[in-house]
Amino acid sequence: MLKTILGGVAAAAMMLTVNVAHAASCGNDASGFENWVQDFKRQAPANGVSASVVQSAFSGVSYNRPTIRADRGQKSFKLSFDEFMQKRGGPAIISRGKSMKAANAALFSAIERRYGVPAGPLLAIWGMETGFGSFLGDQHTLSAVATLAYDCRRSAFFTEQLYAALQLVARGDLSTSAKGAAHGEIGQTQFLPLNVIRYGADGDGDGHIDMVRSRADALASTANFLVGHGWQRGAGYQPGQPNFVAIQGWNAASVYQQAIAYIGAQIDGAR
Repeated sequence: MLKTILGGVAAAAMMLTVNVAHAASCGNDASGFENWVQDFKRQAPANGVSASVVQSAFSGVSYNRPTIRADRGQKSFKLSFDEFMQKRGGPAIISRGKSMKAANAALFSAIERRYGVPAGPLLAIWGMETGFGSFLGDQHTLSAVATLAYDCRRSAFFTEQLYAALQLVARGDLSTSAKGAAHGEIGQTQFLPLNVIRYGADGDGDGHIDMVRSRADALASTANFLVGHGWQRGAGYQPGQPNFVAIQGWNAASVYQQAIAYIGAQIDGAR
């Protein structure tokens, strides 16, 4: 049985109410990062994070230049649909997605019964994000999120993500040495930490949300995310149909949204 884990949402919301008025000063290069880290470590306990979790989580944190380069260079979303599909291997995702659907039929059937989300869009996201779990990223997750929390471009947004990551560390769902994508996305479908808190689901019933090693958890969480963004059981998900709004919630780039809808339809057949 799939078991959605949203326990402690109220507590999570309380913990993630960050006192931004006294937040450490952001910066646009590495020069102020260590001072920012020390300020953050002093402030974090007042926002509900134990000192021991903070010390453990930050033991391997450093300024992550690859994260900054990635944040400044997101050019593929400016491509045309055909260019984007070619660059991201759309035909290969469709082909392998059909095989993965057949190989994991029981899992996808259980997810659709629980959430009303068919296999197609889940496989499209899984394939697009990590090649069905083949590459989850090579950047130290806590360093990536801390770097973006420090960086002035989106400091407030990523400060929330950093507090969420610390909560995941505290409950045993994120290793302090975990690696993922350049913006701190976690696991097989690349959830930001706060989305793991909000939408994470224990798809394999082991009492933890393991977005890295458990495809059941990652896919159930992805379905739960789509439901949280307006997915309606039985409705279509192509542009102009009711469930396309949920796909728009997954990624803000229109070409990415179109690709997920198209790839999903090719895997599922028209819906």
